[in-house]
Amino acid sequence: MTLPTKLTCLRIVLTFVIMGLLFVPGPEAKAAALGLFLFAAATDWLDGHLARRWGQMSPLGALLDPIADKVLVLGLFLAFVQLRVIPAWMVLIIALREFFITGVRLFAASRQVILPAAKEGKHKTVSQMVTIFVVLAVMLAKEWAPPPGLSPEMARLLDWTVRGCLWVTLVLTVASGTAFFWRHRTVLRDAVSR
Repeated sequence: MTLPTKLTCLRIVLTFVIMGLLFVPGPEAKAAALGLFLFAAATDWLDGHLARRWGQMSPLGALLDPIADKVLVLGLFLAFVQLRVIPAWMVLIIALREFFITGVRLFAASRQVILPAAKEGKHKTVSQMVTIFVVLAVMLAKEWAPPPGLSPEMARLLDWTVRGCLWVTLVLTVASGTAFFWRHRTVLRDAVSR
């Protein structure tokens, strides 16, 4: 197994460590979760960079990389729902988009049709990572605030910041999914008719 593929696998393992830390009380656990998330997000860029630079691109790496991204994003979003930090219906829409498009890609690949990623999908992924960072930072700020905690005004501002990031992510998720199906409508129709 190449180093880039090991980094991809590490991202999956780190997801479960971060999720566990989110349920541990205290600011230290939240700070560790935030630090590990930043490292995991960095491996998303690093594994692809090293694979291209060292000529170590492999079918296994190409398969695992998008899976690791989805595990990281959806795992943390689901943890946030469990902690009642973000609404479940927003995460449901994001998860349905990810599962549906992944299923379509796999179906098309089984018919020897490759559906490449587009810039809308990359923007969507970046927005998801930024939203997770903001949520983690806000959780840390709320736990690190000395008694009696954040002022009501600051708490409201942070909550609105989280909600704004979620709405941007939701809009980009729906828009990128719509663009994906519109762009590949003819390819998908041909794949289904084979």
